[in-house]
Order: sequence, then structure tokens, then C-alpha cells
Amino acid sequence: MPSRRSLRRPAALSAVACAALAGGLLTVTQSSASAAGVRIHDIQGNTRISSLAGKQVSEVPGTVTAVRSFGSARGFWVQDPHPDNDPATSEAVFVFTGKETPKVTVGDAITFSGTVSEYYPGGKDAGLQSVTEITDATWQTVSADAPLPAAFKLNPASVPNRYAPDAGGKSIESLTLRPSSYALDRYESLEGMRVSVSGAPVVGPTSTHNELWVTAEPGHNRTARGGTLYRSYADPNGGRVKVASLIPFSQRPFPVADVGDELTGTTAGPLDYDSFGGYTLQATELGKVTDHGPAQETTRKQKSDELAVATYNVENLSPTTPQAKFDRLAKALVHNLSAPDVVALEEVQDDNGATDNGVVTAGVTLKKLTDAIKAAGGPAYEWRQIDPVNDQDGGQPGGNIRVAFLFNPDRVSFTDIKGGDATTPVKVVADHGRATLSASPGRIAPTDPAWKTSRKPLVGQFSLKSRPDSRVFVIANHFNSKGGDQGLDSRFQSPARTSETQRTAQAGLVNAFVKELLAKDPKADVVVAGDLNDYQFSPALKTLTGGGVLTDLVGRLPRSERYGYVYNGNSQVLDHMLTSRHLPRADYDIVHINAEYADQASDHDPQVLRIRP
Repeated sequence: MPSRRSLRRPAALSAVACAALAGGLLTVTQSSASAAGVRIHDIQGNTRISSLAGKQVSEVPGTVTAVRSFGSARGFWVQDPHPDNDPATSEAVFVFTGKETPKVTVGDAITFSGTVSEYYPGGKDAGLQSVTEITDATWQTVSADAPLPAAFKLNPASVPNRYAPDAGGKSIESLTLRPSSYALDRYESLEGMRVSVSGAPVVGPTSTHNELWVTAEPGHNRTARGGTLYRSYADPNGGRVKVASLIPFSQRPFPVADVGDELTGTTAGPLDYDSFGGYTLQATELGKVTDHGPAQETTRKQKSDELAVATYNVENLSPTTPQAKFDRLAKALVHNLSAPDVVALEEVQDDNGATDNGVVTAGVTLKKLTDAIKAAGGPAYEWRQIDPVNDQDGGQPGGNIRVAFLFNPDRVSFTDIKGGDATTPVKVVADHGRATLSASPGRIAPTDPAWKTSRKPLVGQFSLKSRPDSRVFVIANHFNSKGGDQGLDSRFQSPARTSETQRTAQAGLVNAFVKELLAKDPKADVVVAGDLNDYQFSPALKTLTGGGVLTDLVGRLPRSERYGYVYNGNSQVLDHMLTSRHLPRADYDIVHINAEYADQASDHDPQVLRIRP
């Protein structure tokens, strides 16, 4: 069956009750007066909210263009074949029938009656835009086999470069749509209408929910491997459109595509909006996937005098994870990353995964991974980590995710210094003109409010065995997530990024710790690595690099290669590796093996740098 993400409401007794249960129906007082003789463009109007919301409409004409016959959000799209002259008014609307499959056929010319409603996916408090629709509907078929209105072509000429009007963080619902000026306004002016893309590059791989992302602007901010680069808050890449399918999978399986592939031919269907990515082309006609995507990357082996440090978010890894994932992670570490000397891991879960029974140890998880690495022909890695306080570090409930170090004892030594635990802050200690740690491994300011329900950074002291006097301080991080932020397609523009405040505070604590290291030893070799959950242009990264104590290495890559994560069709930076000023010649690589592919071992690409300490 098509994606569950299209099923916008729980099952219910009627359309109105269903929407109310989901918390998404706009609260209005239903008018007893009917708005007779209106057309669909009168219902839609030239703003995001219908002026007829809550009112009855009668005998509105149109042609059925698509039917959703599955799930608890069934219904059909109807479009007026005789549009007005206002490009801001959509000519189509969704008729919501709840759990009941509508008895209509594509091509039916009908007249419908019902209540005009505004549905907010995820509930109004989620901050998303609404969908104008018809509830408690009745309809009559006038004729069959009517020609469908031509699909509006989404392309560089029709999708504006500017993304959305700026309302200073307030709602843009009352603003008159300007579809020739803003991409979000263009899509809203097409809500429910048939739209199409042709020869569309895939910029977000097929998900487990049978969705993918394409771009209607193939030449805009392209990455070196065919994606769309998210390079600033000012340009969220308005050409991105999600593609789902209304075609039963028994008739045609949903295409499996990677970033860099292409949906050749035409993909067409009504333009919908949902809480899992915004504007969605619900395809009744699907192009064919043409494989243009590049192969997975492999980075070079470190030289004998180089220390290779990597970071890898292994995405909720626990003993309950299928062995196949352990094997894939191991193969990537050994072959694609060429067996780094030190690996900072993120999202290592405890020894029983999401079971919330007080277990916080992760030895079983890490042994299972290191065993898989050895079986894949890699080194016999050892590990260091600190168990968190139960249920205090966020992530999947019960999972107790944490950061951890792997290291190859044949090439590096770990300096073990007792005293590190979940709540004791590590300190920088002067050591005959050099810096050392009060505990190794140790956690940075673990009781500071900035780390509430978030992973605490882990710092360890390493040395390259070929240079026993070397000291390299590696800080593994996993900053708080973006949960709670308003989406790029929010009705509030510019959208609020509330989670940014905590990450910026976390960055300040790590920055202060690095400054302490450099105060004790200005030539200290420091590597800060991990999933920082933020962009290279964000306040958090500006805080982390403040005072010039750290360099974010992503800025040294060619612009088209600055990404390691793909979200809603945007190739972006969430994982980072930063070095202190005494390490100016770091050789840095984002190894693209996951984020661009439908078949992933993790949703993050790993990164590696090679330094000469």
C-alpha cells in the first residue's frame, strides 16, 4: 500500500470527528447560510485560509482528477476545468471522506456540496500550513470520462528562487499569495491542482515510507554528486518537492531511487501538503528511475606518521539491532574509511536497546561491533566510554544513547586516567608546560543545564605509537536534536529554531574547555568531532569556533561537497570535525556511503581526518 505518511488522521466515525480527533481542524463556527453558486477558486481564495471556512457550499462543479482509496484519510481531488484569471487562486480542492472509499472515478464531472474546512497536519500547534478541504460532502456525477485539466509544470521558470515572504516570525496566512515571487506561495496557489515534473533529478532517496524528493530546479545549488545543497538559512531551495504515489503498489511498486538518479519522463498528480515534508506531489503518473547516481566513496589509508580520526553516527545501535547492520557498519569502517585509528561513535545504545529497565552499560553493544569489525578484516579495536545516568541523555526512550571511542591499539595508545564518571566534570591539568586531563575518558560539564536530556561530550587523551610523546585530545559530541523547531515550510516565516538555543549553550561549553586546554598548552592538538545537529553557518558553530580556537574543516572542502546528511531533499551538514590551530594541515574527507542512498546502514555519512600530531 502507499505510504502511511499520507494517512493524515486516525480512523473515526465521520470526516468532522476525524479531523477534530487529530487536532487539525481549524476552529470556526459553522455558518447556517450556504455559499451557493461558488467555484473552487472562490473557496480557495488568494490567501492560505479560505474566507468560506466553516460555511456550506452547494453544487460546486469540477472534474475528479485523483482518488485516495486507502487509509483513514480517504477522499478525492476535484479541479475546475474553467479557471479564473487570478494565478493566486487554486482551482482544485480535496474532498475528505474519512475511512469511506469515495464512489467516484477519475474523469467524473461532478458537482459537490459540503463544509469548507481548514485542516492542519499534526494539529494547529505544530506550526505547519493548513489544507483547505471539503468535509461532510455529498456529490452528484454529471458525466464520465471528462478530460483532465492539464498539469501545471513545475520548472525553473515557474518556481521562484525566493522561498517565502518574511513576516518577522509571524504567520503568513493572511498575506495575499504572490506565486511569481515566492516558492511557498506558488505551491499554495496550486494546492490540490494537477502538477508535473519532467526529467526531475532525485535529491532525496526513497524512504522506507515510499517517498522520495525531486527538484524542479535542476541547476540550483547542486552538489558534486547530484543533490541540492543547503548552504544558508536565506535559501532553503524552493524547487524541492516530495513525491508519493496514489498508484496501488500491486499495479506498480514505488521506485527505489538514490540521490543523483533521475525520474525520467513525466511525474504528475495533485499537489498535497502533509506534516512529513510539506508540499507533496501525489503521483497518479510516475516517471521511470534512471540510474545516474555515483557509487559509494572510499577514503585513502592513513600514512604511518598520520593519525586518522573518524566520526560516525551509527543510529541507535544496540544488541537488538540486526546483525546485518553491524556487518555493514564494520565493512564501512574497515574498507570505506580504511580502518581509522580513532573513531568517535554517536548513538551507541545500552545493552538491551530501547527496553527501559535501568540498564545503562554498553559493553555488549560495543563488543558486537568490534567483533564484526575484526571479522571484516579490521583491527581488534578497543573502546572507552562512560555509562550515562539512566534516562538522562535523551534519544530513544530506554536506549541511553551515548558517545564512545574506538581505537586501534596497534597504532595508538589511550591514556587512561581514573576518575571519569557520568556526573564528574573533567578538568584540564597543567603538566610541565603541557596539558593533560583530570580523567580520561571524562565528560565535559555533565551536570550543566545545557546538557539536559542530551548527550554529554566525551574527551579522551591519545598518542600515536610511532610518536610516544604526542598528545591528541579528542572530544566526541552529540548535541541536542532539532526537535521542536518550526519547519522550513511553516506558516510562520521565518521559522523559529528554538532548539538552537541549547546547542549554542553546548557549543559554548566545549569552546570554553578547548580554551582551557590551549591556555595550559597553546600547541595542544585538539580534535572536536561528532554529530552537532547544526549547520556550518549556524550560531552554534560560530560559538564553537569563537576566538579562533577551532577550525571547522567542512569550510575547507569545495562548496559542492559540504554535506553528509540529506533531509527533505536538502543535502546539509550536521556532523563536523574541527581542529585546534596547531593542526593546520588536516586532511579531511566526508565519505559518502549512506545519506544519499535508499539502502542505508545509517542516515549519516561518516567523516575522517588525518593529522600529524
